[in-house]
Amino acid sequence: MLKPFKGREEEYKQCIVVRGDLKLSKGKLAAQVAHAAVSSYEKASRRAKRLWLRGGQKKVVLKVRTLDELLELKRRAEALKLPCALIRDAGRTEIPEGTVTALGIGPAKASEIDKITGKLPLL
Repeated sequence: MLKPFKGREEEYKQCIVVRGDLKLSKGKLAAQVAHAAVSSYEKASRRAKRLWLRGGQKKVVLKVRTLDELLELKRRAEALKLPCALIRDAGRTEIPEGTVTALGIGPAKASEIDKITGKLPLL
């Protein structure tokens, strides 16, 4: 079990950004958020994973209005070399196959993620 950190280590977090224009059911939305959380976690460095786990696994779920806004966030996250994962639905239930639903960013330093998600509204 990891011990909580003390001292001056910077906070790490993960943000999940979902599209508000899709009008997904609560269950479908929860599944897409979970996919984004796991997928972006897998892309993080060992150090980022460790610090995020020790810090309580902070996650924030945010929203954008459109696909274009989500893709722009992905571009900006990649430019900052943040771990990120774009989620495309398999099309088995509510929406067509390949529909982009969410973007996971992090875990990474909160100050870095906030550069691109700091002004987005909570879901």
